[in-house]
Amino acid sequence: MTATPPVPELRQLALQALMEPDSQQKVLLAQYLYAQAATIFIAVNETLMAPAGLPGCPARPELRTHLDMPKRSPFTAEGLAALLHAVTHIEFNAINLALDAAWRFAGMPRAYYLDWLKVAAEEARHFSLLRAQLQAMGYDYGDFAAHTGLWDMTQKTEGDVLARMALVPRTLEARGLDATPPMQAKLRKVGTPDALRAVSILDIILRDEIGHVAIGNRWYRYLCAERGLEPQATYAVLAQAYGAPRLKGPLNLEARRQAGFDDAELALLDASA
Repeated sequence: MTATPPVPELRQLALQALMEPDSQQKVLLAQYLYAQAATIFIAVNETLMAPAGLPGCPARPELRTHLDMPKRSPFTAEGLAALLHAVTHIEFNAINLALDAAWRFAGMPRAYYLDWLKVAAEEARHFSLLRAQLQAMGYDYGDFAAHTGLWDMTQKTEGDVLARMALVPRTLEARGLDATPPMQAKLRKVGTPDALRAVSILDIILRDEIGHVAIGNRWYRYLCAERGLEPQATYAVLAQAYGAPRLKGPLNLEARRQAGFDDAELALLDASA
């Protein structure tokens, strides 16, 4: 009598993808998992234990604090590559953020897990587009040092899905909505074919990131309603408790509005930036 093979479980598979150290394999796993997600069983109420060594990362790039990162001008070939490498690293981290949101938190509706696997697959696409552009310029992911900022907040919020939704998609990823148009303006000034191709890639990323922040907003509000909390006041408490970074203007108010921030919240955020 042959043993019945174990039934694949979606959150365990997301954790396996998160643990994968090879960046290309992680991309393929994230994309495959989302493509199959609708057909895979989800153990929504099972508490999973976090293994050591999360997330899985390649040996390069060297990771440093943001204060140790060298300044380079994008008007040089190396400086442009370093800028694109920094964005590529953000997108690599974003794959990990989405996979972590998908596996870590029990007790959420099925749609929550499917949403975050969709985000992981789209972040994998962003990473692939940027890496291909780096390679076209004679560089690759890992050729420059990178910083750890995004994953730091993921670790801080690992004990509470409400804090995670408040402070990762709605705060750190929403900062990308603000930062992308000025970066595109700088790249247009550089004006080289490589810089202009990067502008086009950032158009794709900005469009998708509006959707990712919207997913964070949706689940943040869902959790606030479930816990009987007022969203705006709760956000202020969480931002202080977890040491969220201060906003820097100008804010991309239109993109944030599309991502689900209401006018009252935008007015408050804009005044504090």
